[in-house]
Amino acid sequence: MFTSKDVMELRKKTGAGVADCQKALKETNGDMEKAVDFLREKGIATAAKKASRIAAEGIVAAKINGNVGALVEVNCETDFVAKGDQYKAFVDSVVDYVIENDVKDAEQLIKGKEADTIAATAKIGEKIAIRRFAKFVSENGLVESYIHMGGKVGVLVEVDGCTCDSARELAHDVALQIAAAKPTYLCASEVPAEVLEHEKEILKAQALNEGKPAAIVDRMVEGRVKKYYEEACLLNQAFVKDPSMTIEKLVKSYSDKMGKTLSIKRFVRFEMGEGLEKKSNDFAAEVEAQMKK
Repeated sequence: MFTSKDVMELRKKTGAGVADCQKALKETNGDMEKAVDFLREKGIATAAKKASRIAAEGIVAAKINGNVGALVEVNCETDFVAKGDQYKAFVDSVVDYVIENDVKDAEQLIKGKEADTIAATAKIGEKIAIRRFAKFVSENGLVESYIHMGGKVGVLVEVDGCTCDSARELAHDVALQIAAAKPTYLCASEVPAEVLEHEKEILKAQALNEGKPAAIVDRMVEGRVKKYYEEACLLNQAFVKDPSMTIEKLVKSYSDKMGKTLSIKRFVRFEMGEGLEKKSNDFAAEVEAQMKK
């Protein structure tokens, strides 16, 4: 009915996977043109053709359902598409999937939403890529989320110890803090030894390059390490709404007021597109590149 050569030719024409090409040829009795149409109708060829294109725009979205919270980043190619209702609806479906399923890692999430992603790519007309997610399930507290600038920054934070409105208020303020101040760690003890040692080496070199006497360099490094903690560690940071207190003191003030021990258990912050290569070639260059293939 069809040969491996036919499969490879169809794959070359459409960019679809081998299994999809085999299925298309089987369904169309080996008719190459009908097989191409079959793949296009299924959205497979359209999605595959876009697989090599850069998806570095998009949004970060979150959802809270009881004591469960999820945060996802889904990328597309242009900011225009990222603002569209169809795209946002797909991203919402990804958040729901994370909330409703026991998803272990990004690979499992991508596989679980593969068919929907292919369909969304074909419908929207741009490469859609699920990049990452975080999911918190609180056993003795609550989870709060915050989305900033329409999905450019997203935060998920868990506060342990209580589920009351005051705890929710604290969690909201902490989420705002994380979005604005970009902490890397929860507290100083979480900073890996190798990271701290590397930071000390840099600070020491800075002090020596400033011409400071070697005898006082170590003391200067200690002071600058404290400053590093104040910038990198959430609990050490000055509260953005009231810089006279740290986040650690803010949490204690809520605990004292409520007569309960509250604590920030964990957090995650996604900034859309961080670390991704941005598309730099213009449309004419892209057309020229495609013509050369």
